[in-house]
Amino acid sequence: MKVTIGSAVFTAILTDNATTAAFRAMLPLTITMEELNGNEKFYYFPGTLPSDASRGGNIHPGDLMLYGNNCLVIFYEGFSTSYSYTRIGHFENGSGLAGALGSGNATVQFELE
Repeated sequence: MKVTIGSAVFTAILTDNATTAAFRAMLPLTITMEELNGNEKFYYFPGTLPSDASRGGNIHPGDLMLYGNNCLVIFYEGFSTSYSYTRIGHFENGSGLAGALGSGNATVQFELE
């Protein structure tokens, strides 16, 4: 999947699960993601997606996850967490992701290649 943030273009490798299938069906998609905790951007979908959450454990920069059943999250910093997420995928190369997302809200475009 191609992910465009400003002028930066990234490739995300998608996980094979029902959540990802529902997400793929929404593409192409351009959304404004909000900043949270200095380590992630999030966006609440108006509807729900199927979820199969598991405890997060170690989060890595570039992880693309669903929190609950309607909150898309891009992590741009790594950390350990007890929160549960459903994995959608991960950025193939997270280098430059934090810089592209910036410190405030970010417009992110997702599309299939």
